[in-house]
Amino acid sequence: MSTELIVPTLGESITEATVSKWLKKIGESFEADEPLVEIETDKITVEVPAPSAGVLSEIKVKEGKDVNIGGVLGIIGEIDATTPSKEKKHLQEEVSKENKKTKFVSNNQNNLTNDPKLSPSVKKILEENNLESGKIKSSREDGRLTKADVLEHLKNPSKNNNKSSMEREEIVPLSKIRRTIATRLKEAQNTAAILTTFNEIDMSEIINVREAKKEDFMKRYDVKLGFMSFFVKASVMALHEFSAVNAEIRDDNIIYKNHYDIGIAVGTEKGLVVPVLKNADKMTFGDIEKQIVELSSKAKKGTLTMDDLSGGTFTISNGGVYGSMLSTPIINRPQSGILGMHNISKRAVVVDDEIVIRPMMYLAFSYDHRIIDGKESVGFLIKVKELLENPSSIILGI
Repeated sequence: MSTELIVPTLGESITEATVSKWLKKIGESFEADEPLVEIETDKITVEVPAPSAGVLSEIKVKEGKDVNIGGVLGIIGEIDATTPSKEKKHLQEEVSKENKKTKFVSNNQNNLTNDPKLSPSVKKILEENNLESGKIKSSREDGRLTKADVLEHLKNPSKNNNKSSMEREEIVPLSKIRRTIATRLKEAQNTAAILTTFNEIDMSEIINVREAKKEDFMKRYDVKLGFMSFFVKASVMALHEFSAVNAEIRDDNIIYKNHYDIGIAVGTEKGLVVPVLKNADKMTFGDIEKQIVELSSKAKKGTLTMDDLSGGTFTISNGGVYGSMLSTPIINRPQSGILGMHNISKRAVVVDDEIVIRPMMYLAFSYDHRIIDGKESVGFLIKVKELLENPSSIILGI
């Protein structure tokens, strides 16, 4: 009796997914709950487990193809009825490999035999070494290969190899996540009136606090004290004062949010994702650092859920981890603002009319000018700067 492998429900807003990778081949057996196929949506990647033990008898949706939620991915058959023995499978694989090899050699020999431009001596060398004439550079103006050309190719194949257009380029379809990222970033640019304002902060006091408290913090929370928790706390305090930054435009209305869910942009191999710290205003430094580590780990493993990615009201992006000195981040719609962190570098600055060396960071704040005025944007960023340069205010909440 066969069983259909169905695309599970992945969230209210998700109607389709893309098959990114089959983890089992036709004829392979598996146990119940063993992952069979990896599918991705515009936000997450999930593995679909086997509903029961069996063998994959048919693949309905190939890799790279889209399928609707509730659609049939494949057919699961009974093990006894369809699973070949290990010896038979091994023999089939060996025969398949040999057939491919024989077919390649046969086709190559036929091409050489039918090429009138090749001399018998050149054909012989090409056949003996299983070479393709089209990949060898000719020294003659008419393009005809000589025996010397082939011998030179055998001595140094990398130097004389003429790559075809197929070898010079690789065409890879955009993944669903990458397509969605591209679409939403372009929508943000086309819809919002995005402007960016900049400032710089002296990181000396935060660095001093981290150095003084890192061991105690680790003992208490079992996680390292990073910079991000300071930025999350400072952003939340500034958002309380500048409510428009925490708002969004919906149709012809402005929606002011009374909750503070901070998105943290995380780069992964498949693209940028923004997991959300829910109710960040109620979290301690330890809570924030633990949650960031957990969400970052899930993002890199591709195990983020829809709940992890939904509901953000403001986003923080840290290009400094890649060495970025300055950037203009794009807001994450429908949000109205995003704070960009950058690398810390020692620079000469003037303090009390004296030139001193301080660890400095450039901050960038991109905002939707339709809802946030210039005065508010500058005021918000200055507030963040003041809090970060005086971390005691963040710790005490004043």
